[in-house]
Amino acid sequence: MPHDRAERPDEELVRSVLAGDRERFGELVERYQGRLVNYLYRLVRNLDEAHDLAQEVFVRVYQALDRFDPQYRFSTWLFRVAQNAAIDLIRKRRFRLVPLSRPDEEGDGTYELELAADDPGALAAIESGERDEQVRRAIDGLPWEYRELILLRHYGELAYDEIAQAKGMPLGTVKNKLFRARQMLKTVLEPES
Repeated sequence: MPHDRAERPDEELVRSVLAGDRERFGELVERYQGRLVNYLYRLVRNLDEAHDLAQEVFVRVYQALDRFDPQYRFSTWLFRVAQNAAIDLIRKRRFRLVPLSRPDEEGDGTYELELAADDPGALAAIESGERDEQVRRAIDGLPWEYRELILLRHYGELAYDEIAQAKGMPLGTVKNKLFRARQMLKTVLEPES
């Protein structure tokens, strides 16, 4: 019985592409694009760059598909290529000075954010945004080895064994480090009263 499109394992799609059915690569792109962009965004902190980088990663993977080792999961390989591409991009960046305020129309050098007072969701949106920012800062404050694992697990949505393969670590080490990373985040995000 033939597999439904959604049920086809990644490795089967890769074999199909390598056998000449190039359109099957589009299924892999559809399957991973959202997760990949999300993961890259967490690394590069710019949505446009994350989208561009995701496309570049898919092109790189497509061009190197014949070198894919089927003993590993396709997602592991894809996220490893993405991680390397993000690191390359970050290394190429130069420090840019960004003004902390934007001048208003009168040109006095200040900028004021006004919120509609009758919008009950405005406060909730601000509080949610502040919490997201706290979490982002807490993750950014982790040592790289822990931050990377948190990003792979929670933003890249990789399974523990996929992370272990991608990082070349024993599964137990991955689980232990993720536990430690979460404990560090909990300490920062839930300080004692």
